[in-house]
Amino acid sequence: MKFIATYAYSKGTGADMVQKIIDLRSDTVTQPTPAMREAMMAAPLGDDVFADDPSVNALQENIAAMLGFEAALFMPTGTQSNLCALMAHCERGDEYIVAQSAHTYRYEGGGAAVLGSIQPQPLAQGASGQMALADIAAAIKPDDCHFARTRLLCLENTWNGFPMPMDYLEQATTLARERGLATHLDGARLFNAAVANQTQGETVHFAARRIADNFDSVSVCFSKGLGAPIGSALCGAKSLIARALRVRKMAGGGMRQSGLLAAAATHALEHHIERLAHDHALAQRLADGLRAIDGLSVRSAQTNIVFVDVADNLGPELLAHLKQHGVLATGLIGLRFVTHLDVDAQGIDWAVAVVREFFQSR
Repeated sequence: MKFIATYAYSKGTGADMVQKIIDLRSDTVTQPTPAMREAMMAAPLGDDVFADDPSVNALQENIAAMLGFEAALFMPTGTQSNLCALMAHCERGDEYIVAQSAHTYRYEGGGAAVLGSIQPQPLAQGASGQMALADIAAAIKPDDCHFARTRLLCLENTWNGFPMPMDYLEQATTLARERGLATHLDGARLFNAAVANQTQGETVHFAARRIADNFDSVSVCFSKGLGAPIGSALCGAKSLIARALRVRKMAGGGMRQSGLLAAAATHALEHHIERLAHDHALAQRLADGLRAIDGLSVRSAQTNIVFVDVADNLGPELLAHLKQHGVLATGLIGLRFVTHLDVDAQGIDWAVAVVREFFQSR
């Protein structure tokens, strides 16, 4: 059968035929749903810098209660949310322990060091992102003027699509508390981790709360799997959030009538958490399809991210081929495909077909 080089939906014929892009670069690329747009337009607004935007206040109260914290602070980005957390927990000259490839160390522009004068202590991690408990213990500095003061343990969940096991979270954070450290979770995809870690009869909300219970602060993103256009929240004790608010102001994160964005996040919390299981199923469908293709080594995660190693250094050529046929992916760490609410099973099957054709035509 001749390979068909377009995947399209039709609004008519001829000039009305429009190619549909299958964008698997990230779950940040989603468009607000019609219902989310309606919620945004109907949101009551105030001035959040004066703390009187009712939609922002409602979101902050909602996410704090959902995850079991006293307070929360709405942020424009997850990077800013993590930065505010690190600077609220640590003072100049303090240190945080973090995994070598963690987002807060590797992918956030060195903000903690540049803006907070906080020293990172990166540690090696295993294939699923975990730092060895013995390495964490050994990295904690003694109380001595020769050393930076170790103040914080920072973990990430999920990591490259892998949900951290609950027993590891409990053991690592218990170790930190016993040694006098605070704990922060970069939970950009916290609810993906909760879906993956659900036990029988447990709600996703309860699973998320079980994860959050281990930490002094949690950053959660609304613009990844939950499909909001913008926004993250930092959750913690009232005193911590008060310090984070000051940092947010310095970092330019005070947004005025930001209730428009908070309403989108609230809609996502109410309507898009349970459906994350569908994204995970699509990722598994993609992984299964790619495994059947010679020349690929699939590192399937347990949530909505699939990594693929391509033989013979053909990754860049495959990325270009995918793009030519309406499929977008990224290639920083092997090839990465991320499923989300704007992708369906037909699109996943098309992506697999394009990859298969690439290797068959060589």
